[in-house]
Amino acid sequence: MFNHLKNENSPYLKQHASNPINWYPWGEEALNKAKAENKSIFLSIGYSSSYWCQVMNLESFQDKKIAELLNERFVAIKVDKEERPDIEKYYQEVYKLMNRREGGSPLSIFLTENLEPYYAASYIASIAHREEFGFEELLRSASKKYITEYETLVEKGSEILENINPKKRTIEATKLTLDIIKTISLHTENLIDKVNGGFGEAPKFPHASTLALLFDYYELTKDKTLLNSALLSLDGMAKGGFYDHVDGGFHRYSTDEKWFIPNFEKTTYDNAQLIENYLRAYQLTGDFYYRNIAFQSIEFMLSHMSSFTSNTYLFYSTSDAKSDKVDGKYFTFRYDEILKKLQENSYSLLDITKICTTLNITQDGDFNGENIIHIDDPKNLNLNNYPNVIKLLQEIRQNKTYPFIDKKVITSWNAMMISTLFKASVVDEKYKNIAINSLDELLNKFYINGILYHSIIEDEEPKNRAYLEDYAYLGEALITAYQVTSDEAYLSLATTFSNSIIEQFYKYGKWNFSNGEFEIEESIYDNTYPSSVSTALSLLMSVSSFVDETYKKFVFNTLEINSYNLMRQPLSSPKLTQVTLRYLKDDIIFKTNMKEQP
Repeated sequence: MFNHLKNENSPYLKQHASNPINWYPWGEEALNKAKAENKSIFLSIGYSSSYWCQVMNLESFQDKKIAELLNERFVAIKVDKEERPDIEKYYQEVYKLMNRREGGSPLSIFLTENLEPYYAASYIASIAHREEFGFEELLRSASKKYITEYETLVEKGSEILENINPKKRTIEATKLTLDIIKTISLHTENLIDKVNGGFGEAPKFPHASTLALLFDYYELTKDKTLLNSALLSLDGMAKGGFYDHVDGGFHRYSTDEKWFIPNFEKTTYDNAQLIENYLRAYQLTGDFYYRNIAFQSIEFMLSHMSSFTSNTYLFYSTSDAKSDKVDGKYFTFRYDEILKKLQENSYSLLDITKICTTLNITQDGDFNGENIIHIDDPKNLNLNNYPNVIKLLQEIRQNKTYPFIDKKVITSWNAMMISTLFKASVVDEKYKNIAINSLDELLNKFYINGILYHSIIEDEEPKNRAYLEDYAYLGEALITAYQVTSDEAYLSLATTFSNSIIEQFYKYGKWNFSNGEFEIEESIYDNTYPSSVSTALSLLMSVSSFVDETYKKFVFNTLEINSYNLMRQPLSSPKLTQVTLRYLKDDIIFKTNMKEQP
């Protein structure tokens, strides 16, 4: 039995195509059905690699009682947030307004037939927990209130919608000054984990854009304090399970503060950003350790996370944490399988003991009885046969099932990775042709008759038009390509994209992420990757330098509107703070030079 998702291209939607729930994709058919039958809508938004999306699927969306309730009393709609980030951003704002906190994945929204929201949740457990309803109870309660309290639900839902993209908003502007430098330094010193690197407690995310800001800070001021903070973070990440010592590449985040036990997902956007950070660390320090991590991670992305046609790569969105339904199974090792492999390759007992000690491999393991490879001091690795040991560990993995890969190709994420490849080519020219071919392929597939598109699945035709992030990140990749190759065609197209984003998304110093069906203002705050507003401004700064200074006025207008938050909390918007430093660059360099004069 299949529902209305059976003909969808999205791997995430296809995962739900055989649910007993009569899912619809977002579209007129589902919305018209809700109106015609006067039914509430249950909207579920997620993505394929999300752990809690998978849990909710297993617990609730395959449950016959829950399916009967949803099919009888609701119109159920499934959305892949990677395919339709405009819908996800819009309803994340709804969630935040209704719950006064940020939401996650999955996102579960109850709507009237006219799309007024009346209940918003993230993951909903199948069974009641503490004071929260189980999913079946919640469905019964929601359907009852939809009948008995309909007018109240509509009224409150309308109030919520009125607060999305408010037309009037108080703007507190302040002068952008060099005091931002002091604030960056002070806040970094206060927030950095001085033992393990990184920011915050568990779960610990890489905050790649913050590290990029610290590198910019160092290059402008020559102050090594924040450079050392950035390097401490990169060193910490490269020790433990957060970094995959066997295949290369970085996982989604660490579940502990020491970067030891990861969430085993891998994404293109995380790896693109982190590889760039390690490349910059190498260029600033000359330490080949950072170069090697960057290159091993690039090779992982090329071999595991991309399509390949004649030296041309396009990159898939995410890989799962599970294989054979077990979390981390592909990435962890049993003591006995490592012991057997080493013995088969004639390693002595003394060598085996040293290898296991260096890689922290024990009989008891450290993750569900198995071992996550981590190295206490990878910079000073005293293991002569290390490359061969890694090769043997790769051979063990070859007998395992690699986690599911969502083969969705997203414009913005590919642009990040291609830009990183161009930057890697400055260090090793072998990546230059790969970057050029991949960029050309991305443009051929996604930029059709003057229209840019957001995503495709393998060889399918693209259908969703690009959002601000797609134009902004692809524009930045074109600027990087121009800087590396001096091919003015790249600069010309980057200028075209700059014009497009101003025409489509810019409104008096503010920027929309999307237009049309879901018009949602984009935030300046970096989340899993930098805000598309900040990336758009970075693109405009580059085009202003290379082509026409007129573009700089759009940068200034946006910075001015956000100046109060920037001056107070620069680490909350690291990419936008980077743009601010570029804007103030001449003043910073002048002040630094004055200090250095005798």
